[in-house]
Amino acid sequence: MDIKGTTCGYENGEYVLPPLPYESGALKEILDTETVLLHHDKHHAAYVAGANSAAETLRRIAEGELAAELAPSAMDKLAFNLGGHVLHCLYWKSLSPEQQDTPSGALADAINASFGSMEGFMRVFRAVTLGVQGSGWGVLGVDPVSGLLRIFGVQRHQDIFVPGVQPLMVCDVWEHAYYLRYHSNRADYIDNFLKHIDWNNTQQRLTALSHE
Repeated sequence: MDIKGTTCGYENGEYVLPPLPYESGALKEILDTETVLLHHDKHHAAYVAGANSAAETLRRIAEGELAAELAPSAMDKLAFNLGGHVLHCLYWKSLSPEQQDTPSGALADAINASFGSMEGFMRVFRAVTLGVQGSGWGVLGVDPVSGLLRIFGVQRHQDIFVPGVQPLMVCDVWEHAYYLRYHSNRADYIDNFLKHIDWNNTQQRLTALSHE
């Protein structure tokens, strides 16, 4: 299943963990292999399992097998785990093993219109992502009202900014994403992330939105 340019796993009625879009050691300039494998095979996989468990609980509630009073907690669990699943799918696609040229065309125009320049985008994205309190995400998305690009700091997984915003690119700043290499130095991790953004994937997602 492709969610606006981001391969995210759902097959035969269940959420599934999609494979990494590159070898586990391909991101060595930003992340070590151990971190990538732990992040994908353990943490991302746990969100997939949690989403399936919550969805099954909600199905059983709907069919009268379980008490309706369990629905709010099951929905909270689904929101957390499914949010984690979707954002992780986009995170893996937001990273490029090689440093790419800065964006051109429609994406460059959108960045300039929204932030004044590429340097302005980098400045805001770094500051917002660094400033996320606790665990969360830095997110570049399209504002559904103005059509401009916006950057949001998202706490946890399910606390997702403005309704209707379509994410284009995300940076995971949960500690499991970077701690083995960077320890508490989130700033260095973000700086390296910004050097390895997959601008091609980000452009594809923006193009897909413009064709809706």
